[in-house]
Amino acid sequence: MLYRLLKIASRLAIRIYCRKVIINHPAHLRSKGPILLACNHPNSFLDSVIIDTLFDQPVWSLARGDAFKKPFIARLLKKLYILPVYRTSEGVENLSSNYQTFEDCIRLFRQKGIVTIFSEGKCINEWHLRPLKKGTARLAIKAWEEKIPLTVLPVAINYSSFTRFGKNVFIHFGEPIRVTDIDLQSPDGARNIAFNKILQRELEKGVMEIDKKDLLTQKQKLSIPIARWKKILLFIPAIIGWLLHAPLYLTIKSLIWKRTRDNDHYDSVMVGLLLVLYPIYLLLTATAIGILAGPIYTAAIPAMPILAWSYVQVTPAVKA
Repeated sequence: MLYRLLKIASRLAIRIYCRKVIINHPAHLRSKGPILLACNHPNSFLDSVIIDTLFDQPVWSLARGDAFKKPFIARLLKKLYILPVYRTSEGVENLSSNYQTFEDCIRLFRQKGIVTIFSEGKCINEWHLRPLKKGTARLAIKAWEEKIPLTVLPVAINYSSFTRFGKNVFIHFGEPIRVTDIDLQSPDGARNIAFNKILQRELEKGVMEIDKKDLLTQKQKLSIPIARWKKILLFIPAIIGWLLHAPLYLTIKSLIWKRTRDNDHYDSVMVGLLLVLYPIYLLLTATAIGILAGPIYTAAIPAMPILAWSYVQVTPAVKA
């Protein structure tokens, strides 16, 4: 129930937080499992949120194991369809827990589920595909050895910005990888290498390679022109939207910017806090309007998300 409610809320929130989501093959979003979504990892848990909101079917995600240290948090994350993956940096003693996570994934695949794995292993805010870890290959091959008809779907994610509100997101699906693409009779190491070569090739088709300092190329590849009629039509609603939402947005930004700007989690933390706090902000705003102007004016509150959307639609998604 919690997962379903948050998925509905996240779908609405992403429409405001992202100006446009461009997908090369939208039909994949209606695909049924068993599917392993093999993604690059440029933007922390926002990558999972966006992928999850786009797919019709529920999507489980694999996340860094150190987030599961406290039992209460671990139970909550599992209710949100998130499973832990431990890296050596998070303690060698925890690596054995990955076997249980792999078994959970195999069970989900048998139930025709969908799982997201971030094949680079680590999140870095950049337009660049990093070397792939072996985890994706091992999980896929394990499923194939157990006769599960798993499809591995390469997913390349690109953002027009990692800090701006109202960004463009580009989702590029590569060609599906299936059991027939790998020789399961070859040695374990050779199979992993062969799998990663195919996955690397497919992700390279979609992951943009842009230097962080190359603002001109960023603008050319990541910006989408805003129609003139839209600028004119939404000009006043956009101003009102900014004025109404600035107190919430600027307060959250000031709280988290210094804490997250150096660890590549700013964007995700901003989205997470807005998702939680925005309903409370609407309630407080409605109360204030009711007291100052009268209860009848609280009927205007449902228009606030539309006004926020208006601002996003006329704001450049790439730094000029």
